Amino acid sequence: MDIDYRLAFDRAPVGLALSRERTMVDCNQALCEMFGAAREHLVGQSFQILYPSAAEYERTGARITPIMGRDGRYADDRIMKRVDGRFKGETFWCHVTGRAIRREAPHEAGIWSFEDLSSRRAVKAELTAREREVAAFLMDGLTSKEIGKALDISPRTVEIYRARLKRKYQAHSTPDLVHRLMAG
Repeated sequence: MDIDYRLAFDRAPVGLALSRERTMVDCNQALCEMFGAAREHLVGQSFQILYPSAAEYERTGARITPIMGRDGRYADDRIMKRVDGRFKGETFWCHVTGRAIRREAPHEAGIWSFEDLSSRRAVKAELTAREREVAAFLMDGLTSKEIGKALDISPRTVEIYRARLKRKYQAHSTPDLVHRLMAG
């Protein structure tokens, strides 16, 4: 029996997108449903439309480039934004995994998967772009020093964002904050 790869791509249980220079050249139905947009609205668009802000898109791209250049792949949990439909503008936690076709040119072409984590982890507090980034790294278990290095900010600045997150989530400690972030 021959496998219809196009049908498998279209019916995959997670959102999939093929990219060229950070632009979606194809996507499947699961991705369209997740972001609330028709395929025609996503294909040909920059991935920027899926991010809560242009700054987060730029910072994430800068962070991804050296890792994909070294490993050929990248994965993280991040807050993304629904594009259209009744939930337009709603933010949600998403697990994103990508693989470059050529490691030496990480953004030239790749395949990306998107898994909506909102059923397990809701976005409860209104967070700034930087707070969202720090929160994602905290959930990965990184220290302030490691987060600072990844975001190119000082560990002290990370601590300031961590304190803001604790206030917003009414957490008493960092483990309590991570628990609340994970639980939504």
